[in-house]
Amino acid sequence: MAVSGLRILSQQYRSMFKKVTGIILLLLAITAIVIGFMLIQDYYLPPKKTVPVVETTTKTDYGIVIDSLLVIKDKVRKNQFLSEILLSYKVDYQKIDLLVKRSIYIFDLRKIKAGNNYTVLCTNDSMNEVQYFIYEKSPSSFVVFDLRDSVHVHTGEKEVEIVIKSTSGIISSSLWNAMMASNTDPELASELSEIFAWTIDFFGIQKGDYYKVVYEELSVEGKSIGIGKIRSAIFNNEGRDFYAFHFLQDSVPDYFDDKGQSLRRTFLKAPLQFKRISSHFSHSRMHPILKVRRPHLGVDYAANYGTPVQTVGDGTIVFAGKSGASGNMVKVRHNGTYTTAYLHLSGFGRGIKHGVHVRQGDVIGYVGSTGRSTGPHLDFRFYQNGDPVDPLKVQSPPAEPVKKTYIAEFYKMIKESKAKLDSIPLPSGEFETHR
Repeated sequence: MAVSGLRILSQQYRSMFKKVTGIILLLLAITAIVIGFMLIQDYYLPPKKTVPVVETTTKTDYGIVIDSLLVIKDKVRKNQFLSEILLSYKVDYQKIDLLVKRSIYIFDLRKIKAGNNYTVLCTNDSMNEVQYFIYEKSPSSFVVFDLRDSVHVHTGEKEVEIVIKSTSGIISSSLWNAMMASNTDPELASELSEIFAWTIDFFGIQKGDYYKVVYEELSVEGKSIGIGKIRSAIFNNEGRDFYAFHFLQDSVPDYFDDKGQSLRRTFLKAPLQFKRISSHFSHSRMHPILKVRRPHLGVDYAANYGTPVQTVGDGTIVFAGKSGASGNMVKVRHNGTYTTAYLHLSGFGRGIKHGVHVRQGDVIGYVGSTGRSTGPHLDFRFYQNGDPVDPLKVQSPPAEPVKKTYIAEFYKMIKESKAKLDSIPLPSGEFETHR
């Protein structure tokens, strides 16, 4: 009986084992089929396209996120004040008054100029409430007036890009006309004339003289805003080459010639920008009013009424006032040897009086026709040891040259700069073979 019971139990276990084994085999078979289907799908079906992740960019202007704001751009009208502009955008008087107080030490609101750009940023809803007012002081600098909960004022700068450019020209009438003929910013003519002011008389340049210049053009947001510094230049005047190289020594920039001598001199070539020389230095000139021959111990520069007159060198004013036939006159003593005088002025520069020290280039007066004069001009006089000399023939000593500690670096630099200048072609024309 016991043996019979064991046999029955053994048969039950075998039956159960067969069922479990069958289930396991079935599961393995199903798994194998699924894996096989996946492999076949990957092999025969094209890969699924992946959806690229698009990175959203935030639009900003003047350092402000403007995606959700209404942007209004305009220009300051003639005789228009900030308060008038803000009131037209429904900014209340209380907020404008607070803005004026917060601006005192940051920006003088009286300096807002007609023609300058401004931007108003408003909420983009039915209220159109002003959030920011931005005034552009210049193409590269601006003032932000934050009119949100707490009024705040700060300044900012746009990124200025420097592009290196080069140009050349041949003189047919004037440097300015040559610049215009080559489609170059005429501001470059002014920069070039200032650099060579001590060595070249730009109102005595000859037809056929030529120049080559490597310079920086400044741009903001892709728009040119003017000329940066001139890096190197050559001006051929009457067959003679005059070089100018921008070089930094002891953190001080200056322009030097190809021998390392500074282009600055003790005296400027001329004290103003003039149209022409109407009368030269002479010991016997027919006076245009008195109609008799008498000495004219200066040079007359014809210029527009009110043209600024600069002192040609550092010195001390020893006279500033009316002087008979000379009209309004300023005299500057530069040192124990040289004195200059400026006659027939319409008026004097700010603060110009006896005993005041002036620096080269300071405005000491304005062209006029006071005293015995037939029209607006400057009678410029030069005295050496008290004796009048021809201002156009004064030889001015140079300023400090490149120091010995920098001379090797300087010559290495100008070698590359000269090669660049040489590679600039002159415009084709009748004067191209002048050299």
